[in-house]
Amino acid sequence: MRAITLLACWAIAGLAQTVVVHPKRIDDVLVNPGMGIQTFQRFNGDALNSALKWSEEGPTGALAAAPDVKFPGSTIAYCRWFWETLEPEKGHVRWEIVDRALEQAHAHGQALAIRLMPYDQGHPLPEWYRKSGARRANPEGAKIWEPDFSDPLYLKYWGDLVRAAGQRYNGHPDLDTVDISSVGYWGEGWSDYMPAFPYQKKLIDIWFDAFPATPLLMNFDQPEALAYGTSRGAGWRMDCLGDLRPNWCHMLDFYPEQIARTGIQDVWKRSPVSFETCWVPGYWKQRGWDVRYILGEALRWHVTSLNIKSSAIPPEFEDAFQDFERRMGYRFELRRMEYPASVRTGDAMPVRMWWVNSGVAPVYRPYLLALAFQAADGQHEVVTLPEDLRKWLPGDMVVETPVAVPRLTPGTCRLRVGLLDPRTHQPAIKLGIEGRAADGWYDLGTVKVESALQPIAARPTPRVPAE
Repeated sequence: MRAITLLACWAIAGLAQTVVVHPKRIDDVLVNPGMGIQTFQRFNGDALNSALKWSEEGPTGALAAAPDVKFPGSTIAYCRWFWETLEPEKGHVRWEIVDRALEQAHAHGQALAIRLMPYDQGHPLPEWYRKSGARRANPEGAKIWEPDFSDPLYLKYWGDLVRAAGQRYNGHPDLDTVDISSVGYWGEGWSDYMPAFPYQKKLIDIWFDAFPATPLLMNFDQPEALAYGTSRGAGWRMDCLGDLRPNWCHMLDFYPEQIARTGIQDVWKRSPVSFETCWVPGYWKQRGWDVRYILGEALRWHVTSLNIKSSAIPPEFEDAFQDFERRMGYRFELRRMEYPASVRTGDAMPVRMWWVNSGVAPVYRPYLLALAFQAADGQHEVVTLPEDLRKWLPGDMVVETPVAVPRLTPGTCRLRVGLLDPRTHQPAIKLGIEGRAADGWYDLGTVKVESALQPIAARPTPRVPAE
């Protein structure tokens, strides 16, 4: 199947004809790294949560796979664990829990996004911490032991856990993002006992010190903290996408104004934006909320990933979610490529490309734009181009660059394009065009490679018909 159109156009300096390629676009949902709908507290192929329920407890052991799970393909597994689960005894952290999650994510074709959570209503702070002499913020006898977040012991002991996590996992190739999480229930950044901002700042800074080589996400609720964390380079996440309750709701009465007031409208251009649903999509359906409005707002806020809590998408919402998946994050389409029909080994081949990012965000990791020359004898030579794909914001990009032609056996070669993982130098990103081969490269057409000692024969300039 040919997915391209080849046109012989004008001659270059009267020597070699030019090949122009217009790849055919596709409308498929593309499952690409670092973006899309996440699995939550589980991995691709694991059983979904039932009805409208979900668990806040991250996996601590093997999970049950389920046959024929109907859930979007996912490249990110998002898991979070409580402090008491990870460090039941002071200084004895059960890192094997996170290690296993990283291994499982990798085995399921995913990277792992994590949050370490101090406590919630059902998971208290570790007993050893409560008995350490640390200050309590709320009265004795209250159901939940609420910490004083300005207490130096909280900064020390919580900071010790964060620093140890950074020493172990910072820059891990299978770690997608880490949430900045220190204050309040689930570490969402809000509390009835909020400390003054200088204490919040210290509890934010420990994450930047611990994870300088891993993307961080700032929780949304406290405006001063949100502005500060994102100013240091973090992306941001919100925990209640979809809330459209009457009288007051996050979607209409909080989120839009918070984004504007904190000045985070352009953070998406250099750091990811991630959302989590309020309840689950099935609850939206039950309440009669407008799914297209909800997902449309997420796109308007340049979402890259979404946690729907590993819950089923109602059949009535499937079309809306598929449209959403086609637009969220990045989506790269090669619309036009121009190159000489004949080249000599060792020469610089002029190449012109027009790309479109039809998504709502860039890619946030340094993937490589590459061309491959595949000779008839099986020789496959790859040339990377000096492009920073992280700067490919939504819209049009033009790449005009000379490409060094590898030393190849003279003859007709296939010319291929790919976006490569910088660690493996293998194709990693699916494009919104036809022509993808089993090895991930996209076939563009042929180029005649001649010996460096053999001049390229002159050809007459093709006559271009008048319009």
